[in-house]
Amino acid sequence: MVTKTIFMLSLFFVPLVIVNIGFITSPWVLFLMYILSGLGMAGIGMGVMHDAIHGSYSKSRKVNKYLGYTLNLIGANATIWKIQHNVLHHTYTNIDEADDDISAPFFLRFSPHAKKYWLHKFQFIYIWFFYGLSTISWVTSKDFIKMRQYRKMGFIKQEEFKKEMLQVIGWKLLYYSYTLILPVFMLSISPWLVVLAFIAMHFVTGIAISLVFQTAHVMPTSEFPVPDENGLIANDWAIHQLATTSNFSPRSRVFSWFIGGLNYQVEHHLLPNICHVHYRKLSRIVAETAKEYGVPYHIKKTFVAAVWDHIKMLYQLGRMELAPVKQRIK
Repeated sequence: MVTKTIFMLSLFFVPLVIVNIGFITSPWVLFLMYILSGLGMAGIGMGVMHDAIHGSYSKSRKVNKYLGYTLNLIGANATIWKIQHNVLHHTYTNIDEADDDISAPFFLRFSPHAKKYWLHKFQFIYIWFFYGLSTISWVTSKDFIKMRQYRKMGFIKQEEFKKEMLQVIGWKLLYYSYTLILPVFMLSISPWLVVLAFIAMHFVTGIAISLVFQTAHVMPTSEFPVPDENGLIANDWAIHQLATTSNFSPRSRVFSWFIGGLNYQVEHHLLPNICHVHYRKLSRIVAETAKEYGVPYHIKKTFVAAVWDHIKMLYQLGRMELAPVKQRIK
């Protein structure tokens, strides 16, 4: 984990340092530096801060706390992510209007229980544009929207809201200063090219993170449970995680290393307090136990196969009407 942390932070910051020195004169080199930084940003998000905010990076709470701030260094906010991901997503996986990871603007539909519009039939085509812009939205407007939403939900206390908001603003000003503002002033290259390179960096990050997370839950094999009249889900929590989550590419160690073991999403959802470096070995135990008890254990052999199934799922969601309660998509 230490080696990975140094590598990912270097992959993100070293190209930006080269850009901010101001010696780059070629637009091609500029774009290359930003794209490398985008890969580093994705690596930090999936392989460093993710474990840290789950408390699984280290046995030390302080280490986890401070490494969780690496998310702030790449433009987002650790406090808001912890609520959205640790609390809402991991507790209410694939439950419409409860799991924030499948809550989407009206032009996207990630659940059969979400309202369908005519344009959803084309979402499997235009989704890539919005996946690419997802992290730009995240570091500009999303965190502020979520701050207000979570205050209303009681996750952020009223007396702490102003302090938290000022911290969010402060971190974002710092982020934009070394990723966009300083390069505009330091480089002799046209500012609009710098802005385009910045967008390219985020596009790479957005596509990478979106595909890794979405192929874990928005799949043809995934269930989208609906609470009963008392707000209860039929299965217990562990069975729920198995029914709503999918693995992919179990044999690709290099790919798994880069994406923080998130190809083992089943293990991550069952054991979020365990560092991802152990998921590969744990997966054998989980798969055997699931088979023994006759419960689902969804897995795709390759990432390409997982992405293709995700596309098919988006296609299905764009055409099917509101699903009856507890319907499972075949």
